[in-house]
Amino acid sequence: MKKLSDKVLEAHQTISSFIRETPLEYSYPLSADTSCEVYLKLENLQITGSFKARGSMNKILSLKDDKRKIITASTGNHGLGVANALKATGKEGTIFLPTKASAAKVEAIKQRGIAIEFHGDSGEVTEVYARKYAKETNQVYVSPYNDEDVIAGQGTIGVELYRQLPELDAVFVSIGGGGLIAGIAAYLKSVNPTIQIIGCLPANAPVMYECIKAGKVIDVPEQPTLSDGTAGGIDHDTITFDLCRDLIDDYVLTSEEEILSAMRFVLKHHHQVIEGSAGVAVAAILKQKEKLKGKKVAAVICGSNVSEAVLKRVVCDV
Repeated sequence: MKKLSDKVLEAHQTISSFIRETPLEYSYPLSADTSCEVYLKLENLQITGSFKARGSMNKILSLKDDKRKIITASTGNHGLGVANALKATGKEGTIFLPTKASAAKVEAIKQRGIAIEFHGDSGEVTEVYARKYAKETNQVYVSPYNDEDVIAGQGTIGVELYRQLPELDAVFVSIGGGGLIAGIAAYLKSVNPTIQIIGCLPANAPVMYECIKAGKVIDVPEQPTLSDGTAGGIDHDTITFDLCRDLIDDYVLTSEEEILSAMRFVLKHHHQVIEGSAGVAVAAILKQKEKLKGKKVAAVICGSNVSEAVLKRVVCDV
């Protein structure tokens, strides 16, 4: 059986002509504030405005000889990634969304001309329904994170990071279902086991963190969070649990005030609109700055698709 790191390399070759290699930008203001060298991996500039374009594309390309339609469920970015991949490959499918999905992300999916259906008021309810629907109609369900091809696609960020900054000491990555950090960690640990992988979560929705603490996937109570891209429960059989348990070196939980402050910081100093889930990674670096002095660290700026309401909150005090 191929190692996940090898599958990440294969994914890098497979999807390279369909996605962008995103910049790794040195952050002078964050570096000055933390007394370390901070770099921002700008996945907010990725096609679809999110890293999700990578995993979705790798998965859809792996199904090129499968004539069945594609079904997925998403709070937004994964659905947009799948819609982009379907448009690029000419395959057909339906994106199921919760009724409370970000209006900005819904509009972006619609622009790709892919069918949308709404079901349920949370990501978990939508996902359960979509899985059942796909099974009953003999269509292919594409998970946002519980799929090795998707994880390998997200891990291509690690391939780029290592080429762009081989002397990297630590990388800060937000965690929802765990696919992004698992893919990045699998590759980076394979080329340099000393690179520290830091998982970043909102304190209002620390699902994977609490599951790792418990030693198994559990249901974790959540509060509303600006980091909507990382919110929601995870599959009880998810393959990301073992990967996160084995590959992540440390976890940082951030408050809503810290996330909002980080989003404003990046907008003010880098003129980049970033999602709450990206703000989590920046906030975590600021929170850990005493441990990082003199090191080279990167934050994965995982997306830019914010709703108009959130954008107004971010802009008001910049």
